[in-house]
Amino acid sequence: MKVLLLNGSPRKAGCTFTALTEIAKSLEAEGIDTEIVQAVDDSIDYVKEVVEKFKKADALVVGSPVYYASPTGAVMAFLDKFAGLAKADMRLKPAAVVASARRAGTTATLDALMKYLTINEMPIVSSNYWTMVHGNSPEEVLQDIEGIEVMQTLGKNMAWLLKSIEVAREAGLEKPEFTEKTKTNFIR
Repeated sequence: MKVLLLNGSPRKAGCTFTALTEIAKSLEAEGIDTEIVQAVDDSIDYVKEVVEKFKKADALVVGSPVYYASPTGAVMAFLDKFAGLAKADMRLKPAAVVASARRAGTTATLDALMKYLTINEMPIVSSNYWTMVHGNSPEEVLQDIEGIEVMQTLGKNMAWLLKSIEVAREAGLEKPEFTEKTKTNFIR
């Protein structure tokens, strides 16, 4: 099993990366492979490359720092293309979102990121509190004891869900059939 973690920060080893690394450590302790990739280059060739990695993964985590009380514009542009290309492969793969902030704007960031997952029928993995860390540097994030615990718990919860899905698959449980959305004419 493998989880792809998308780092929506322009800083490759910044606060968001630090949060994603804590999740990855928990997953790896449970025997699940991880890969953290940058999600700020929205060129179509790069997005396609990341989508190919995602197709081989069993789950997804998307992280972003808070910029002006929302995710970075770069990660949103990346996710617009990613979701369009990976749509069918996103369905029923567990996913989670993470925000990192110096102080505030995290819940709006989590909400914006979550929409990409829920519209594509991805089961959401939660933790024991909102999936956010606080700090202005990786060192400060590591001092956010509660935030680090939340990331570690998120990793453990995702590992449990992935293992549960594997057991269900081995027992012969099939995925629910895809239902095409009905097109309703709202003009009366």
